[in-house]
Amino acid sequence: MSEADCIFCKIVAGKIPSRKVYEDEEMLAFHDINPVAPVHFMIIPKKHVDSLASATDADAAVLGRILARAGRLAREQGSPEGFRTIINTGRIGRQDVYHLHIHIIGGPDPLPRMIAKS
Repeated sequence: MSEADCIFCKIVAGKIPSRKVYEDEEMLAFHDINPVAPVHFMIIPKKHVDSLASATDADAAVLGRILARAGRLAREQGSPEGFRTIINTGRIGRQDVYHLHIHIIGGPDPLPRMIAKS
């Protein structure tokens, strides 16, 4: 997918509205339009990176800052006791939008287990 066709690049450019959670010069956080929990937003680098699989050493600094910011934003959005981070990568990982994005999912109640305990 080209940057011109990327829905997240259009959100970064202000061509498509979003419910912003946070923004600075390198990243944007906004609410998911189909939330799966009371707290569900995404954090993206403003620079177009197709997926985690295509990230390079040049992307390491912004990805680190995104992860370092996630806890504060999750607490501010209503998930003070923890949250889940999900990065869907590629077809096998069920990535729908090919612009690297990190889902932050949480809420006041515990999330269901991702893998059943045996």
